[in-house]
Amino acid sequence: MPPFAVLHVCMGNTCRSPMAERLLALRVAQQVGRSAEDLVLSTSCAIGSWHVGEGMNPPAAHELRSRGGSEEGFRSRHMVTEHIETADLILTATGEQVEYIANEHPQGLPRTFLVRHFGAIAARVTDDELPAGDGSAQGIYRRGQALVALADKRRDTVPAERLEDPWGESPESFTRVADEIEVALEPLLARLLGRRDSSPNPNVVSR
Repeated sequence: MPPFAVLHVCMGNTCRSPMAERLLALRVAQQVGRSAEDLVLSTSCAIGSWHVGEGMNPPAAHELRSRGGSEEGFRSRHMVTEHIETADLILTATGEQVEYIANEHPQGLPRTFLVRHFGAIAARVTDDELPAGDGSAQGIYRRGQALVALADKRRDTVPAERLEDPWGESPESFTRVADEIEVALEPLLARLLGRRDSSPNPNVVSR
């Protein structure tokens, strides 16, 4: 039941998945205002445990702040069964994380996608294929559930692109990855909230 819960997954939960978690939450809040977490709950975790309890990687945090977000209160988490069971949609950086979920938490596989793959699928879903959106928590939840079910059936309709790991790379690498996250998340936002796609960042150009 509401809120619609999105779980972002990467290797260490310090760069890609934290940026995705906070960027999705930020963009929802910008569109719906207060009580955004009552509509869409955005969280993240790692398949590895070596960074548990640590904050966001500094270049990732810098990139997030540059887009209006905040890393305040973030701490890396290692994936446990509860994370999978409570997620309505699981978005990973690469196929490696999909394989991990398939092996360790197979019950979550129908709800698991590479984030860029899911974005490409969602961009092709039209509003008339989803329940009518009224902006309510129940309405958003119903749309999200229907979107995930459609995406599961359409996995083979678009290529699945990975999200490269910027760890230890240049600031430009973090900017590129954050841009790719924003582009991937925009169709999800549009479908959930029942609004036309519009880039939240003037520097982001769909690739």
